Amino acid sequence: MRKVVAAGLAAVLGAVLAGCGGGAGDSGTSTVTMWMYPVIEDQAKSRAFWDKVEKDFEAANAGIDVKVDLQPWEGRQEKVTTALVSKKGFDLVVLGPDQIPQYAAQGTIAPVDDVVADAKDAFRPSALAALTTDGALYGVPIYQTITSPIFDRKVFTDAGVTTLPTTWDEVKAAAPKLAANGVPVLMYPGAPETSLNLSFYPILWSYGGSVFAPDGKSVAFNGPEGVRALQMLLDLQAAGGLPANAATLTNVIEGGPLSQGKSGFYHAAANIGAVQLGAALGPENVAVGLPIQGTKRVAFGIPGGLVLAKASKSLEAAKKFAAYVASPEVSAALSKESGYFTARTDAKVEGRSATATEFEKSLEFAFPGDTHPLARQVMTLLSPEIQAALQGRKSAQQALDDAAKQADEQLAAAR
Repeated sequence: MRKVVAAGLAAVLGAVLAGCGGGAGDSGTSTVTMWMYPVIEDQAKSRAFWDKVEKDFEAANAGIDVKVDLQPWEGRQEKVTTALVSKKGFDLVVLGPDQIPQYAAQGTIAPVDDVVADAKDAFRPSALAALTTDGALYGVPIYQTITSPIFDRKVFTDAGVTTLPTTWDEVKAAAPKLAANGVPVLMYPGAPETSLNLSFYPILWSYGGSVFAPDGKSVAFNGPEGVRALQMLLDLQAAGGLPANAATLTNVIEGGPLSQGKSGFYHAAANIGAVQLGAALGPENVAVGLPIQGTKRVAFGIPGGLVLAKASKSLEAAKKFAAYVASPEVSAALSKESGYFTARTDAKVEGRSATATEFEKSLEFAFPGDTHPLARQVMTLLSPEIQAALQGRKSAQQALDDAAKQADEQLAAAR
């Protein structure tokens, strides 16, 4: 099992969270507390949805009292870590693949292979694989995200580009044509606060690169594939293919350059981004494509998994509720309300929009990212170096090598 840096845990050990998960009361009722996040963005709709889930489950499962505690995204990592270490707060929590390895290494979460055993073939293999660490499943998939390129058809047509690009070579070929009209071809969000999963990493992966070496003991993003990916961005920039403020730009669609007709496309958008772009430009001017190909197609997409706290006092009841939330009926309803996709192939979602149907085509290329206990820490080291390259302060090779040196030192310290 991979080791993880223990630094920072001491700071949260003394934190006190309101409420405790699990346990059977005097009445013999088992209490299951689940922390849920704004997967359904509208707060009123989210509360109504989860209230119904609670009510329906309890009606069919006498003796189990479910409490769905709606939490904000902000501060999630710190609060979850505190809860797991202090053994207070929740029985179940929704986490992504990049968060699970560190908790599995700490031994604060429990495997859930038995929860999906009877319906394993109905789950998307990529979702199960993404939530598996060291051969054990640590998350019951309840939804699946996916990203795809979204295009402003009009700016391409105005530049004489009648076929939207599907490869990075085609993007580079289109760049000077759009630039002649004062429009950068790619809205690249280089601000360090933007996750690299939604900026540089999809390009790295498309060229066959990876963030970490296979053994996880060093990084690999400064190899030939990574240099080629970053150099491609710098070449686009030199051709007028990136916004002038690409180094500090975020991936916000609404009110951003793409929705203002000042960029050609964004390569790693979520479904909601396409909806926002359609509202700004008119749906007829928006196109959704498959992942842009380097040497292969890769789309960043992660399953949301219900993770079980090892310290839960209601393990069996929590597993039963997790199985219910992951059922085809509930996951289909969650997909409809949230706009995300299901992690199951047998969940039927009625009324899927045309845009969502286009995004669904990218699910076969879904990749959850390079999971590692220090994935997020490495990201914070790499982001400013890529920004330095975009600002002309470093070459592609130097930027990646400088980030790799810092990252490898941190990985070595964790062993």
